[in-house]
Amino acid sequence: MIAESSSVMHSWCIQADWNAPTIVGGEGARFWDESGHTYIDMSSLAECMNLGHQHPRLIRAIQEQAQSLCFVNSSWGAAPRAALAEQLLAVAGFAGGRVFFTLGGADANEHAVKFARQASARPLGKIIARDRSYHGASYATMALSGDSRTRNQNEEAFGVLRVPPPYAYRCPFGSASDAECAERNVAHIGSVIEQAGARNVAAVLMEPNAGTNGIIAPDGFWPALREQCHQHDVYLIADEVMSGFGRCGEWFAWQEHGDAGRPDLMTLAKGLTGAHIPLGAVVLAKHVADKLEHQMLNTGLTYCGHPLACAAGVAAIATYRDENLIERSRQLGARMLQRLRVMQEHHAVIGDVRAAKGLFAIVELVKDRNTREPLAPWPTAHPSMARFVTMGRERGVSFAVRGNLIILAPPLVIGENEFERALDTMNALLRELDWT
Repeated sequence: MIAESSSVMHSWCIQADWNAPTIVGGEGARFWDESGHTYIDMSSLAECMNLGHQHPRLIRAIQEQAQSLCFVNSSWGAAPRAALAEQLLAVAGFAGGRVFFTLGGADANEHAVKFARQASARPLGKIIARDRSYHGASYATMALSGDSRTRNQNEEAFGVLRVPPPYAYRCPFGSASDAECAERNVAHIGSVIEQAGARNVAAVLMEPNAGTNGIIAPDGFWPALREQCHQHDVYLIADEVMSGFGRCGEWFAWQEHGDAGRPDLMTLAKGLTGAHIPLGAVVLAKHVADKLEHQMLNTGLTYCGHPLACAAGVAAIATYRDENLIERSRQLGARMLQRLRVMQEHHAVIGDVRAAKGLFAIVELVKDRNTREPLAPWPTAHPSMARFVTMGRERGVSFAVRGNLIILAPPLVIGENEFERALDTMNALLRELDWT
C-alpha cells in the first residue's frame, strides 16, 4: 500500500512529523488498520462519526441514490435535498424557515455570517465571537475562531469583535460560581454590543456547548445570551457543527433550554450525515428567511445540496430517530460522567470534569488541583499526553487530546462493553503514566 506521508498534506501537523497507520475499515464504534489492529473510537474521530463507522442504513441510502442521480446543481430541484431541508426544519422546530446547504462546517459559518449581515441590512455589521472557540480554518472562520491554531488573523478586516469565553473553571471575570461566570460573561457581551453600537453589530456567533477547546458553558449562559441578543436586536448564530445531532443529548444543544435558547440561525455539519459524506447547512428561522425572500442571494457552491450527501442526511435523521440515539446519548453520557467523577476521586491529576448532557465530556488535567495550575501552559501538552494516546492505541482504544484536555465523544452507537472497556483503559493509563 502507498505510504501517505510521501504524497498527502495532513491537517494540523508538521508534515515531516506525520506518521500514522492506514485505516482500511470500520464498523460501529470500531475501526481497524491495514495490519488488522482494531481501535475503539472514543472521539468519533473528529467528533463527527455520531452514527459510528459504515452504518448500513447510510451506506444503503448512498448506494440507492447513486443508482438514480449522483448530481444536479442547485438551479434544479432534487428530491433528497428538499426532503432533508424539511426534516431539519421539523426537528429544529423552525417552521417556515429555510435551509442553505454547504460542504462542511467552515463554509456553513461563513454563510451564516453573510446571511445575518444581509438580513439585518448591516452589510459591514460586526460579528461577536469568543476566545477558546473554533468555527473553521478558512480565512474568515479563522478570524472568527478564538483558537490557538488560528491566531494572528486580521480580525478587524473580517469585522470580528472578540470576547472572553464562559470558562467557569478558570473564569476570566474571577467569578466564584458557574452561575456568576455565566452572568458576568453575558453582561460583558452586552457591554461590547453597546460600545460598538447595536446598529453596527449584525450577529453573535458562538458554540452553544461542545467544543474541542474544552469549554462547556454553564447552564444559564445560553438563554441569557439569547435574551441579550434579543434586547439589542442582534442575531444569534448557534454553531452546532459539533454539538448537534445527539452529541449533547438533544437534536441540537440549544434545545436543552427550549424556546429560551432558540437561535436565529444555526450551522450544521459533522453529525448531519454522520460524516459518511461531507455536508454542511445553515438553518434560518422564518423571521430571518423572510428578510431574504425577495432579495438576490449572491452566493453559491457547485456541490450545494449534493444529492448523495442529502440522501445520507435523510437516512441519518431516520437512524437517530428509529434507533432512539438521542435518548441513548443522554443515558450513556450520564454513565460516562459518573465514571469520570469516580476517576477524579482517585487521580489527583484530574482537575476538572465538564460534560454536556450527552456523550461529550472534557477531562482537564492539572499539576495541582488546589491551585488549578495547568499541567502545561495552554495549548502546549505535557509529554505524558502523547504517551496516553500512544498507549491507548496499543491497547485498542483511540483517544483524542488537546493540550491538557482529554476529549471524550464516542459514537452514539457504541456498545456497552466497548464503552466500559475504553473507560477502564483510560483509568489504567491515568494510574500508570507519570504526570509530574
